[in-house]
Amino acid sequence: EMEDVPFPKKSLTGNFTEEIIIERKLAFQDYLRLLYSIQCIQTSRLFIDFLIGPEMEEAYSCLRGGQYTRALEIFLQVVPLQEKLIKHRPVLLVPTLCAILICHKDLDDSRSAYEFGEKALLRLENHPKHRYFMPLLETMISLAYDLGKDFISLQEKLEEKKAKKGPRKAVTLKELAVQEYVR
Repeated sequence: EMEDVPFPKKSLTGNFTEEIIIERKLAFQDYLRLLYSIQCIQTSRLFIDFLIGPEMEEAYSCLRGGQYTRALEIFLQVVPLQEKLIKHRPVLLVPTLCAILICHKDLDDSRSAYEFGEKALLRLENHPKHRYFMPLLETMISLAYDLGKDFISLQEKLEEKKAKKGPRKAVTLKELAVQEYVR
């Protein structure tokens, strides 16, 4: 299937003219679009990592270093492309949404943090065993309380989940987030 996807041709002369640059850029975009239409590529973590890996590594590095403003800038630039790349598995966006939540929270923007937490919870609705589920619920309860929002329903979900799971080592959402993209 990959043999049918031709790589854009290279020009031997005039590579830096605006016209050639635009032409090659469009050809490369078409190439990536064709490549992404192949089913196994759509679910390939390597392909996704090729496209956004360096930016994600930088963003998580900034998060670990307490550079929340810079981390947030990068995450917000990358998330639209990440959403397109993983539309077949929206739960894969949860770590990024939670990292954005952490940045907003540590920059004292509880409203934005809560908004991104809601987006993450939506993606986890059918994945209550996901490693981010309980730490996210705990963070959302705290944010809801601070914002004067209903936190009782979140608290009930958390208690129900704890009752089913039994005692466990509590990991915070921030602890989980800073462990992403550690190589």
